[in-house]
Amino acid sequence: MEKPLEFLIRKPKVSIEKPPLLLLLHGVGSNEEDLFSLASNLPDSFLIVSLRGPLTLGPNSFGWYEVLFTTGQPKINLEQEKESRKLLLDFLDYLKLNHKYDESNVWTCGFSQGAIMSYSIGLLYPEKIKGIIALSGRLLEENKEIIKVTDDLFKKKIFISHGTKDRVLSVEYARSVKQYLESIGIRPYYQEYEEGHSINREMLKDLIQWLVTELEKNY
Repeated sequence: MEKPLEFLIRKPKVSIEKPPLLLLLHGVGSNEEDLFSLASNLPDSFLIVSLRGPLTLGPNSFGWYEVLFTTGQPKINLEQEKESRKLLLDFLDYLKLNHKYDESNVWTCGFSQGAIMSYSIGLLYPEKIKGIIALSGRLLEENKEIIKVTDDLFKKKIFISHGTKDRVLSVEYARSVKQYLESIGIRPYYQEYEEGHSINREMLKDLIQWLVTELEKNY
């Protein structure tokens, strides 16, 4: 099987036959090294894979889909977003060829456009993804319309953090996702911070604590 996406990997720091898997998805214009810098802080039991978006925007600059602002509002390339979703699911199959992981314990963590992709695959394919971590992201309205409310969806573990001073993606996007999830019966972990469009130390601390707590529930 051909490699669907470029990636960096951190193996679990403890001996587990089938570890939980955490996918890291960068924001637009970044690359797989960005969120991978957080890997050393994340729980030891995870097999961590930081993925590179398939769209080349420039030197060491990648994305998951193109966004145009010609109308003043962000207009996304839905075909590219759909193709990126497919590549992420294909990657899960590819990874199995060389690395053992618990297929019932797959988490996805994204920042900005990576958070948007995390929502997309986690909510549209809830049987594949156990947990969604959305850092400074939003849920695409086009995808919200095709989400199927199922038992798998109700089991989702969701962490949402967003800066109140974010000028790239307004905190209103995060509030809207929270409201939507609660309306269908899902209670996400939700926290706002006095921050712009970035990940600060406080966000990371809360994320790590949340992950540790959720992982402990499995054992």
